[in-house]
Amino acid sequence: MSIQRVGVIGAGVMGVGVAQTLAHFGHQVTLVDISNEALENARAQVYNNIRMALLFQQGDKREAASRVFERITITADYNYLHDADLIVENVVEKPDLKRDVYSKLDAVCPEFCIFAANTSAISITRIGSWTRRPDRVVGMHLMNPVLMIPMVEVIRGYHTSEKTIEAAKAFLAGINKKCIVVNDSPGFVTNRILMLSVNEAAYLVYEHVASAAEVDEICRNCFGYKMGPLETADLIGLDTVLYSIEVLHESFNDSKYRPCPLLRKMVDAGLLGRKSGRGFFTY
Repeated sequence: MSIQRVGVIGAGVMGVGVAQTLAHFGHQVTLVDISNEALENARAQVYNNIRMALLFQQGDKREAASRVFERITITADYNYLHDADLIVENVVEKPDLKRDVYSKLDAVCPEFCIFAANTSAISITRIGSWTRRPDRVVGMHLMNPVLMIPMVEVIRGYHTSEKTIEAAKAFLAGINKKCIVVNDSPGFVTNRILMLSVNEAAYLVYEHVASAAEVDEICRNCFGYKMGPLETADLIGLDTVLYSIEVLHESFNDSKYRPCPLLRKMVDAGLLGRKSGRGFFTY
């Protein structure tokens, strides 16, 4: 199927990045969030991001930022998704919240619409069970910053059809993304590895083994990382990191996923990383 009209659910950091990227590649995008504050912030952020991104394009490829921005509708009304070909869902990693969202999407979206869950850790099979179309539910784990990261992890749920997988791969190729298809497991490949690394790095700070800056400097210089695990956590959002680790802990019932108390305390204090201005580091 040809995917032209895309709904993006959630106007946080990831939702804004997804909407901006899709608009750059010519898609008509509807960005939906229930928070008016989030929508207003998204409106300004998306336009500014588009202007900055276009500065790096050359000659005939450069479009006016206003033309790219016109491809994005920003709204709190799910009914705007009545003709969507594909939905990219970026709601916070809370199963109860996500379940409510998928119930709304199921009622509004056309039968052929594919639901792509951009979840950090929740099983795609589980998400599919919240809908009447589990064969058209697929994991599409995009990374932040969306426009710049070339690889996407695509996750096949138990009922995900081959037709849905092929449509997802074609869609991603159309926005210049490579992908690897993996089988369903909470956290998939990326976050089974990343969240353990971030959580263990937080424990090192919590136990006063080293400061956050020292932990990240060691990882950058010894392992060749572009960003240390704690700087990466700040970029993702410490609330998202915590919720993802909680999902892994609940899913596997394994103590290795026990969230670091410091991480929980920082989230309770509103120290969420870049989006709040302060996390393990100050921005």
